[in-house]
Order: sequence, then C-alpha cells, then structure tokens
Amino acid sequence: MERNHRGIIAREGLPFILPPAVFTLSAAALGYRFSAFVLFLITFFVVWFFRNPERVTPQEPAYIISPADGKVIVVEENAAHELLAAPAKKVSIFMNVFNVHVNRAPCEGRVEEIRYYPGRFLSANLDKASAENERNAVLLERKDGRRILTIQVAGLIARRIVCWISKGMEVEKGERFGMIRFGSRLDVYMPPETRILVKTGAKVRAGETPIGELP
Repeated sequence: MERNHRGIIAREGLPFILPPAVFTLSAAALGYRFSAFVLFLITFFVVWFFRNPERVTPQEPAYIISPADGKVIVVEENAAHELLAAPAKKVSIFMNVFNVHVNRAPCEGRVEEIRYYPGRFLSANLDKASAENERNAVLLERKDGRRILTIQVAGLIARRIVCWISKGMEVEKGERFGMIRFGSRLDVYMPPETRILVKTGAKVRAGETPIGELP
C-alpha cells in the first residue's frame, strides 16, 4: 500500500494539475504572456497542494503521531464516539489549503473498522463539523489491544475524502492512508490514559509530530 503512494505528487492530483498545465503551455505558445503567467501560478498552487513529501516517523512505541499537517484546534479530555466503548482523549487538527493534505497512520495496527458518514460541508474549524460534516472514520487496533480512532472530516471547500486502506489491513505508524481535498480537519481519539503532548494552537506535521504518549 505505502509504495503505491510514494510519489512526490499525490496521484489524485493529476486530474487537477494537467488541465491548467496544458492551458499554460497553450497560452505561452500563442504569445499570451499575462494569461500564461496567471495560469502558471494556478498550476503551481495545485501542484503544491498535492505535494507528498517523505517524513521520518519516530518509532517510539508509546507515541501516537499526528495524522495530518496543520494546527491543533481542539484538545478534549473526555470525548465519546460510537466506535469506541469508552470515553477517550481527542485532538483535532485543522488543515488549511497551504498544508500537505496526505494523511498518515497515527500508530501501527490492524484496521478494525472503516465507516463513512455522509454530511454537510461546514467550515472544518467549527466544533460542530466533527458531528455534522461528511467524514470517514478509521479505527486501528494496536498489538496491545488499545484502539486509536482517526476521522477524516471534509470542510467548506473539501468535497472529496480519499481513503487508501481497507478493513483487515495491517498498517505501519506514519504510513500514508489517504487525503482530503481541499482544506479540512482530522480528529484523533486516543485511550483515556494517553498523555497529550500538544496544546491548542500548536503546529504539527503528519507522520512526525507526537501528539500523545501511552503509558
């Protein structure tokens, strides 16, 4: 799975990159310099949005790693979700259009459940977006039996949640598992004994930044 998504550009971006690139070259060939310049900037932004950089993931078994680039907007000590049997600690990360949008597994484990929820497209930085927006929940179970739930939440502009994994698969910590187009949010639910390592407003990087530590 991971080797299929290691390109420097996420392959889901190609249908968005090729049209403006073709128009840019056409405008340049016809001598429309200003139009070519504007189209080049659009093409550059779309390429930048779909970038897919390599990351070095900390292998400390106790760490739960951020699944997304962005800013921490919620740290909740007592959160609940229907896929979890007990209350959990929750960290929400908001991705703006300038962040890398490829999502990575917060821990190693087996995919126990993937559940899609249709919904609205409210701004992803609103608290009610977690419950009302279109979203995709990925439940991982570690070898020690503890479960980590990651939810991809669509936003105001984001209209396409992509998930590359399926139920029953084994994933590695930091492995790419999907993305959301364009601007969105990820919610991470961790066991109640987790020590949260980030605060509201903190900047995090997918596959690199520890957001929680298990005892």
